[in-house]
Amino acid sequence: MTATESTPGAPHVPDSLDTVETGPGEGPAERATAPGYRAGRTLPLRVEAVRQLKRRRTLVMGGVLALLPFVLLIAFAVAGSPGGRNGEVTLMDTATASGANFAATCLFVSAGFLLVIPVALFCGDTVASEAGWSSLRYLLAAPVPRARLLWSKLAVALGMSAAAMVLLPLVALAAGTAAYGWGPLEIPTGGTLEAGTAAQRLAVVVAYVFVSQLVTAGLAFWLSTKTDAPLGAVGGAVGLTIAGNVLDAVTALGSWRDFLPAHWQFAWADVFQPTPEWGGMIQGSAISVTYALVLFALAFRGFSRKDVVS
Repeated sequence: MTATESTPGAPHVPDSLDTVETGPGEGPAERATAPGYRAGRTLPLRVEAVRQLKRRRTLVMGGVLALLPFVLLIAFAVAGSPGGRNGEVTLMDTATASGANFAATCLFVSAGFLLVIPVALFCGDTVASEAGWSSLRYLLAAPVPRARLLWSKLAVALGMSAAAMVLLPLVALAAGTAAYGWGPLEIPTGGTLEAGTAAQRLAVVVAYVFVSQLVTAGLAFWLSTKTDAPLGAVGGAVGLTIAGNVLDAVTALGSWRDFLPAHWQFAWADVFQPTPEWGGMIQGSAISVTYALVLFALAFRGFSRKDVVS
């Protein structure tokens, strides 16, 4: 009896020569899957979040962000309360007026660079670190679909980036209230905002700062799918963000600067007015989201075709 013959009436047992017919567009995962396998259940967000939270770089970055308000408190205690210079009063000059002013000042001094680092770190380290540890191919062999792997890692990275954005102003608000009291926010141009209103405006500012950092997140995530070196992805994203800030400082570019995300990074200052202005924040959000969506799409497209060997 040959390998293709079988006993009449006996059930057919596939051997290594058998093939499974598939419909159009079906891949290996659809041709043969283990009983109970569900692609959507692989690499749960909870598991990925716990893995990332336990990493040392996460704890170190959280500690740095939590310590910054206390560093500023010590600086103000040593140097004295800031005051206006040359008749001009800035947000920094009103830092010690209340806890709300102190929280707004902490956001002002950190939004341009410090808050870029955790976003680049969390989004740039996520895929490249797996490749650097030679564990990426084992995740895909689990089998975790490539799109599912990227979505899980991107969602966790953005969640941790958002947590970093919230941690700093929360600690600053608590520390500033303990040091300077809970009171209205003094507007540098004149007038005040009630404490409750100021807290709501601070929440809007934090949301906008997070949206404005999506460009850095997209750069870091895209580079993370292109390299096996996490520092290369993180450093590349930070470097390109700094380059955008430098270009925005070139006034000769004129209206071309309006298309740079860095041009709108401090548009949130218009919120701290008796009547807030939303135009700059809306335009800045639209530009940031557009850049981010393009970069995320490039990351998914490139990774779906990448030959993963590490």
